[in-house]
Amino acid sequence: MSATTETYYLSHGSPMMSIDESIPARQFFQSWRNDICTETPKAILMISGHWDTRDPSVNVVSRNETIYDFYGFPDPMYKLKYTPPGAPELAKRVKELLIESGFKRVQEDSKRGLDHGAWVPMMFMYPDADIPVCQLSIQSEKDGSYHYNMGRALAPLKEEGVLIIGSGATTHNLRALQSHHAGSTPSWAVEFDTWLRDALLQGRYDDVNQFYEKAPHGKMAHPWPDHFYPLHVAMGAAGENAKAKQIHQSWSNGSLSYSSYQFTADK
Repeated sequence: MSATTETYYLSHGSPMMSIDESIPARQFFQSWRNDICTETPKAILMISGHWDTRDPSVNVVSRNETIYDFYGFPDPMYKLKYTPPGAPELAKRVKELLIESGFKRVQEDSKRGLDHGAWVPMMFMYPDADIPVCQLSIQSEKDGSYHYNMGRALAPLKEEGVLIIGSGATTHNLRALQSHHAGSTPSWAVEFDTWLRDALLQGRYDDVNQFYEKAPHGKMAHPWPDHFYPLHVAMGAAGENAKAKQIHQSWSNGSLSYSSYQFTADK
């Protein structure tokens, strides 16, 4: 078992990526094992913005089922299957680490599979679906610092061969979306995306934790923070002095950013 020094935040964007080859981020996810993360992890801990609970929750299952948590999309999308093994031992370890760090109420879910924030990118990243996956929920009623500290609690998993991935969206205002090929990217989205890149690359993690106060157009970019908090978990798990690197940037639907980041622990 080899340790990993990297954690990741990936913008999974629209579930249409599962069937639409014209979405640029699809090629990024397809290149994952060749260009980004070449070592095979023991297991994957996925934090998705699509699982939002009052208390931290982990799915404790032997096999992950495919959750179709989207509506009104083309029929072929509902026929796709991505069912990797569950990681019940990892789920128990996540619960243990969180409780040790002061997250006193951690729930186990014995039925939940993978939502599209997890399985859509992973079907391109790990198409054989042979790596055990555990999913951890976010708590959108909390703040960025809470989720950063959640990540800090989970940092020991890296030494145990676990790949930690946060999956969300760098900008996520569904009311501002356009049709896929329509229009240019609005200035508010560009300014928020640029601010985040600069803050991460400069190591201003506390500013990112307080993005509603520090970032331009924070409320426009994230009217609700569920898709941004997976970033804070990945950031925290990498460590206080971790180095950030932007590993992808593209847009779809006008204002939907696919900016994605790698965090490398300071050795």
